[in-house]
Amino acid sequence: MKQINWINLFKITLLQFTILVCYSSGLNAQTQNSDSLQAKPSWWFGVAGGANFNFHEGSTQRINENLMSLAAFNKGTGAGLFLGPTIEYYKENTRLGFMLQAFYDNKNGVFNEVLSACNCPIDFKSNLTYLTIEPSLRFAPFKSNWYLFGGPRFSFIHNKSFVYQQRTNPDYPSQIQSPEIKGEMSSVKEFTTSMQVGMGVDLFLSPKDRRTQFILSPFISFLPYMGQTPRSIETWNITTLRVGTSLKFGIAKAKHSKKTTTVQSTPQKEEKPLPLVFEFAVKSPEKIAQERTFSETFPLRNYVFFNLGSTEIPNRYVLLKKEQVKEFKEDQVELFTPVNMSERSSRQMIVYYNLLNILGDRMVKNPNTKIKLLGSSLSGVADAELMAKSVKMYLVNVFSISESRITTEGLLEPVISSRKTGASQELVLLQEGERRVSIESNSMELLMEFHSGPNAPLKPIAIKQVQKSPVENLVVFTNKGSDLVFNSWSLEIKDSSNTIQKYGPFSQESISIPGSTILGDKNAGWFSIKMIGNSIQGEKVYRDTLVNLVLWTPSINEIATRYSVIYEFDDSKANDMSVNYLKEIVAKKIPQGATVIIHGYTDIIGDANYNKKLSLQRANDVKNILTQALNNSGRTDVKFETLGFGEEVENALFPNQYPEERFYNRSVLIDIIPKK
Repeated sequence: MKQINWINLFKITLLQFTILVCYSSGLNAQTQNSDSLQAKPSWWFGVAGGANFNFHEGSTQRINENLMSLAAFNKGTGAGLFLGPTIEYYKENTRLGFMLQAFYDNKNGVFNEVLSACNCPIDFKSNLTYLTIEPSLRFAPFKSNWYLFGGPRFSFIHNKSFVYQQRTNPDYPSQIQSPEIKGEMSSVKEFTTSMQVGMGVDLFLSPKDRRTQFILSPFISFLPYMGQTPRSIETWNITTLRVGTSLKFGIAKAKHSKKTTTVQSTPQKEEKPLPLVFEFAVKSPEKIAQERTFSETFPLRNYVFFNLGSTEIPNRYVLLKKEQVKEFKEDQVELFTPVNMSERSSRQMIVYYNLLNILGDRMVKNPNTKIKLLGSSLSGVADAELMAKSVKMYLVNVFSISESRITTEGLLEPVISSRKTGASQELVLLQEGERRVSIESNSMELLMEFHSGPNAPLKPIAIKQVQKSPVENLVVFTNKGSDLVFNSWSLEIKDSSNTIQKYGPFSQESISIPGSTILGDKNAGWFSIKMIGNSIQGEKVYRDTLVNLVLWTPSINEIATRYSVIYEFDDSKANDMSVNYLKEIVAKKIPQGATVIIHGYTDIIGDANYNKKLSLQRANDVKNILTQALNNSGRTDVKFETLGFGEEVENALFPNQYPEERFYNRSVLIDIIPKK
């Protein structure tokens, strides 16, 4: 029987991938024409592959001219490889397109065992392999990355081998086993015609403004039994479920814009008309509050992060002495940590760095609770378990918790991993986040409300703080499309006395500045805003606008409420536990007529512009969940505002030096401001 050489197939696939990557890198290294923008490619070329899950039905008994099975085979299953090149054509923002694929297409199967008249089991394995051509119509119903496809299949037989064996009656163990019979099936059709339908999604692996772009497209398709009758005799037929992915690349065409040429049409003038390919806008608050007192519910991450090369708890975590345990209170953790308490990031990291003390205190107060510590380390399972035991012994020795209440286990990587397939940026930072001890428990006393199970988060802690610059104080400057027109842009802000403040240069599309910073010691004022763009042609472009800022101080008894939701790495959708938390707890705490300000953040891993969009997607995700929960209870009285800060250093929740800070920066904050 002709066997598939998996090693050679792997080498071929790896070679194709390497050629594509190198080809793309070479094209991206070319200098792009400065007076043009990149349009999305129309033609895409690549390779597709995956698994065929084959379901064999019908009846087959005559294997070939020389072999007739003593009983008919009726059902079987099998999994086989499909692999081959793919070509696609579709234009940007259209629904219809075309696909052409050619596959090495394996339809093998292992049939259910049958019994002969002598009660002897009979085994039959088929290895049908085709060379298949599949033209398809591609349809994107919403002009999005999701698409449907379908069309005919033209299959040419490549391999029709089989393995047949009649085994001995188990009641007579002394019988001699018949040898396996291998050969080729007869009456196999050389050519078959069938059909296939499926769906897929395009995931962009490179920025869409690059000339050469890569797409990863996972897809699933269904190949019904009609037409998939491999033989001209008997009733054997095959139904296939295909699961795979394609890696494609396309080369964008230059899309010239007459509007951008206006930037350099009058070089003798200092100021030029604004090109219409970007939009500059300023969003300023109606009134600026200098500070606000918050009652905040701070979530606790179930992780203790360890330094590379060490299995000891890092000294940035607050570790108590045994005699301090009686005095410890989780709502007064700052008393045990002599550090600066003026900043939100400092205060909340103090809460987190007391995680083990909070956990130990709760276990002492609830003597029936139990936990499991899962260490994870790429250095090996033994190293990971040492980390877990380090946490266990701290709880045992300092808080006098019985060892029987704490179990440990070592893993190569955590159950919820930040490393994703295909990730290539800042892998060192991702690996730092994987080296940790995860705390799991089924004890409800330790866990957040309405949650249970090993992955449930720990019960959050309540803190109070004064925020110096609320998020609604921010003046947001948006320069949509600036990344395609400008090398950089900056701001000049002039007040009525002609005092000028300068900010920049910036490369991102959106930045924010606290209104109180612009006002300085003034209570109100009109400010002239000038945007100065340095175009890719080396010229300066200007845009002027006017804003009015007014300082307002809230009453001293106004206390806002804050909640947090933590997202996993590169995710824009809240997990099921967070959705339940938002619906069952947060939504029910929003008073009538309140304003809810939702601001999203990311860590520093990845592209800054991508992170900006990701943070806004997270904020809108929370808004949609809360809006739905309120609508379900008949409420439409709440005003929402969403902001996305990405990885902006000046607005980041925490520094990004340690993995725990990066994990907490993947958050959305929800500020609930009561109606005044």
